[in-house]
Amino acid sequence: MAGSKHHVFIGGLILITLGVLIYLAKAGICPFGQTWPILIIVIGIGTIIQRVRDFGGWFITIAGVLFLIVEFYGFDLHKYSQYILPVLLVLLGIFVLLRRRKHD
Repeated sequence: MAGSKHHVFIGGLILITLGVLIYLAKAGICPFGQTWPILIIVIGIGTIIQRVRDFGGWFITIAGVLFLIVEFYGFDLHKYSQYILPVLLVLLGIFVLLRRRKHD
């Protein structure tokens, strides 16, 4: 029962966000092609609200923020991708070690 309430909550957030983004596009304020990452961010935040320690929610949110930065600021992610993967692997390794240390 509790799981269905969470699905309704996230579904509502997604529908509201989608409606606002479509309105902004139709009003000529901001094209949908630039704002679509906000949907990914909302899904990630909805997941985090359900369970703060959910790594997937944090990952989805961060990916959405990166896509949003690329769309709005033209940040060349490809140029820095050679550094992003090693940094992510190091951070993930630290996360795994700290999590294991807590359980021991």
